[in-house]
Amino acid sequence: MTGKLGPGDKAPVFTLADQDGNKVKLSDYKGRKVLVYWYPKASTPGCTTQSCAVRDSREDFATLGVDVIGISPDAPGANKKFDEKHGLGFPLLSDEDHKVAEAWGVWGEKKMYGKSYMGIVRSSFLVDEKGRIVEAWYKVSPKNTVPFAEKALNRK
Repeated sequence: MTGKLGPGDKAPVFTLADQDGNKVKLSDYKGRKVLVYWYPKASTPGCTTQSCAVRDSREDFATLGVDVIGISPDAPGANKKFDEKHGLGFPLLSDEDHKVAEAWGVWGEKKMYGKSYMGIVRSSFLVDEKGRIVEAWYKVSPKNTVPFAEKALNRK
């Protein structure tokens, strides 16, 4: 994993395709806060728990002036199926070559069943209106993405 981001750091810029093939840039959200969360693989249990929790809190986030973006190494088609199956309704971006994940410090070594491999380390970030990191949560539990973001927003 490359260097981790922390409060005050400039969020690495990106332009990635969403589930409909549209190009989405971080700069599209200038002037608004955005919760950027990284998930390892669409339609897996943990990623479904995480994404549905974000979906269920989207109106609350919108009331606080916060947009939501999910990012994974999945192809746009896989993200489209994931979105349609669970009615997520927000951009799910594809970082298939994991270059953006590396810039955000979320591409790293993982272990499962005693084997090591490289992949997305589930993480979430609250980015402010000027593109700076407010809070960063690496290795976040799927069920904690929303509560951690809400807690950070309530402190502001």
